[in-house]
Amino acid sequence: MSNILETIVEAKKKEIEEKRLLFDPDWYKFFSTRFDRQCYSLKRNLQTDGSTGIIAEFKRKSPSKGWFKSEDYSAPAVVMSYEQQGAAAASVLTDKEFFGGDIEDLTVVRAVSQLPLLRKDFIIDEIQIHESKAYGADVILLIAAILSPARVIELAREAKNYGMEVLLELHGEDELGHICAETEIIGINNRDLKTFRVDIERSLRMARQIPVGKVKVAESGINSIENILLFRDNGFEGFLIGEHFMKQPDPTIAFAEFVKQLKAKAHED
Repeated sequence: MSNILETIVEAKKKEIEEKRLLFDPDWYKFFSTRFDRQCYSLKRNLQTDGSTGIIAEFKRKSPSKGWFKSEDYSAPAVVMSYEQQGAAAASVLTDKEFFGGDIEDLTVVRAVSQLPLLRKDFIIDEIQIHESKAYGADVILLIAAILSPARVIELAREAKNYGMEVLLELHGEDELGHICAETEIIGINNRDLKTFRVDIERSLRMARQIPVGKVKVAESGINSIENILLFRDNGFEGFLIGEHFMKQPDPTIAFAEFVKQLKAKAHED
């Protein structure tokens, strides 16, 4: 793991310890009116005919590049626009310390959107899964680099018990063994965790080794229509894009223009 990832995980462990002191894990089931809600399906939306396949992300900052948007920048307004312009799903960064997110962003976005919502965070404990469901997530992210294969199975099963889907994120070919029956959606992060360089060729090579029947999602470094077309030609059905939109003066306008160009290109082909 890179040093920044180790730092984030250590901070997350402390955060979880504090939550366990404050809450019984089952507390979320009783406090949230959303716990029995039927989740929207990311898998179905990605595989729907005519889907853009884009999982459009809302994040305010990154550890390496700093703030894209201010702390009070509105998540609901951005995600509502993503939905209106044809996003297949939305990803919401909820880590506060390193990404400027907030678990409350999920709640306020859920109130205004019918998109499948991916809670993007560093999930290493069951209490985070209960929290995700309580606050309105439909999908959780599991990062192979911070979990053992056995732990992926345990957490994925817990998520599925509550009707949520799992996006398993891989960074290298040595993580292919984390794929299991419980992980139907596999994300390949184009950015190397150690060098932070984007390597699309490595991602395409990895994609050929993913078992048949899994939904493939390309993550990070996607900033052009050509990127999406290349990934589609290699069997990818989903495209997680965040920084490309959020660093623009108005992410909603940037997203709308991107989708317009994608549809025009698809019509040409």
